[in-house]
Amino acid sequence: MAQIVERARALAPGAGVALVLALAATFLSEHYAAPVMLFALLLGLSFNFLADNDKTRAGIDFSAKVLLRVGVSLLGLRIGIDQIAALGWQPVAMVVLLVAGVIGGSIVLARLMGFNPLFGFLSGGATAICGASAALAIAASLPAHERKDQAMLFTVIGVSVLSTIAMIAYPLVADLVGLTDRQAGILFGATIHDVAQVVGASYAISPEAGDTAVIVKLLRVAMLLPVVVIAGQITRRGAAAGTQRPPLLPWFVVAFAALAILNSVLALPPSLKAGASELSRWCLVVSLAAIGMKTRLGDLMKVGAKPIILMLIETLVLATIVLGVLKLGWL
Repeated sequence: MAQIVERARALAPGAGVALVLALAATFLSEHYAAPVMLFALLLGLSFNFLADNDKTRAGIDFSAKVLLRVGVSLLGLRIGIDQIAALGWQPVAMVVLLVAGVIGGSIVLARLMGFNPLFGFLSGGATAICGASAALAIAASLPAHERKDQAMLFTVIGVSVLSTIAMIAYPLVADLVGLTDRQAGILFGATIHDVAQVVGASYAISPEAGDTAVIVKLLRVAMLLPVVVIAGQITRRGAAAGTQRPPLLPWFVVAFAALAILNSVLALPPSLKAGASELSRWCLVVSLAAIGMKTRLGDLMKVGAKPIILMLIETLVLATIVLGVLKLGWL
């Protein structure tokens, strides 16, 4: 017990600062209608000097790693087999193929642009699945390398900005090309990165568009599990000879899968799922603030504009393919 109290005292200063920044980010997000993840990152960057302070370092590291994994694992309660079955097989097949295609294409494009292929895996997964949450989950599973934190931060910033732009632009595109409400819902759910922006864009059109978009989006979230498993296997195979290999599946991936299965086989109370979703969101926001504090802005600026160009290409390709599928009447 004494060890637990001592550990809590050591973590409290740094974790407390990350929590305060998360609260500030939430306040700003609610009042200025911008992604909370982006605010958390920017606020964290402005307090990066605390990552070198002996009193706050341990709590910041804890928030950036442990809370991140807890938040990702709780995302499993947002997935249910009934939601997937309600769509029919065509949207399911489309989402699976899109995720695989975007990630594969991003790896090739990243290599051509002179990046580590793992950045293509990370940015492609974030674009194809669920934005900032996917970026955090995939980054937590990929092997460590010199610019891993920079790559993750650039990805989170990029998908947050692009998702906000898409929330505004895609309803105009849907109206311009004459999509039905159901088709518009499929377009938004299959292409907009973050869940909040999907909801904002789709329910502004109609309840039918909103319900369809949310189900398609949750299907994309479900693809997070196999992608994170693949990322974990990349890390496991890349472990140096003679060193302890990472576990076959990280604990938070097992927890994610277990919660998704639990949500599929049991009728869990809506209040429980809503509470878990809110707790997940807070864990992710706090962890992003901590990750921001561990990052130096000068290091980010050295990367240049090419990562944003890569994510922009990924986003436009994703939207173009889905729009083409819809206009051809395949869905």
